[in-house]
Amino acid sequence: VMDPVSQSAANKDAVGRAVLPSQDGLKQCLTEFKQQLPWVERLDVTSGQVMDPVSQSAANKDAVDPENDFQREMSFYRQAQAAVLEALPRLRKLQVPTRRPDDYFAEMAKSDQQMQKIRQKLKSKQEAMERSEKAKQLRAMRKYGKKVQTEILQRRQKEKKNMLNAVKKYQKGLSDKLDFLDEEQTSSQGHKKGGASQQIKKGPNAKRRYKNQKFGFGGKKKGSKWNTKESFNDVSSFRSKVAHNKGPGKAGRGGKKALNKRPGKRARQKMKSRGR
Repeated sequence: VMDPVSQSAANKDAVGRAVLPSQDGLKQCLTEFKQQLPWVERLDVTSGQVMDPVSQSAANKDAVDPENDFQREMSFYRQAQAAVLEALPRLRKLQVPTRRPDDYFAEMAKSDQQMQKIRQKLKSKQEAMERSEKAKQLRAMRKYGKKVQTEILQRRQKEKKNMLNAVKKYQKGLSDKLDFLDEEQTSSQGHKKGGASQQIKKGPNAKRRYKNQKFGFGGKKKGSKWNTKESFNDVSSFRSKVAHNKGPGKAGRGGKKALNKRPGKRARQKMKSRGR
């Protein structure tokens, strides 16, 4: 009997192309290096395709599409699970331990420093995702605000255009109605009322209210010295002598200079020396 190498070298056609080796030679090689070891040394379990436990029908047993990744992986998973369920009783029968002891501590494949780096990287990725989500929300809010502002401007332009058209029609005599003025007044009053209600609802904050309660409200400060119609017409505090420089101690036109009643410096010194 020829070995597979010599047989494959001999199995060549006239052109020199190699021919596949025969099955007999392969089986002979398998019997030569095959070792008759016990099963506990080999731990090989051969199982066929396992049926899906959800669908027990035999028709779906061979319905695994090899192009479908999910079905293919699930078939591998069920086949491995069936092999484990078949091997465990045999290992227990041979008194081979299959569970890890409670006091067994295996060495980690990665060091603590490497795991810390991985944690930091995952944390940075999570923070980046949160920042991107916040940025998306802000962009959406800005876009919504711009949309609302654009709608308000368009509505105002439309109202203005309608009012101008009504004014032109009234000027040309095509219409004798002044309803657009009433609508404008009502809209302006509505805006004023809305602004006043917002101001009333807003009010001072809690800190300001506490200080007003503790120290009292000092009144209006800004614009307190401004003139009003009543203060302008009120002349009760007017003094002509003071206004025209004719008060006591002041010289008027053609009058004498007012006398200084205070003594001079030397006179005051003499008065001090006499008093001593």
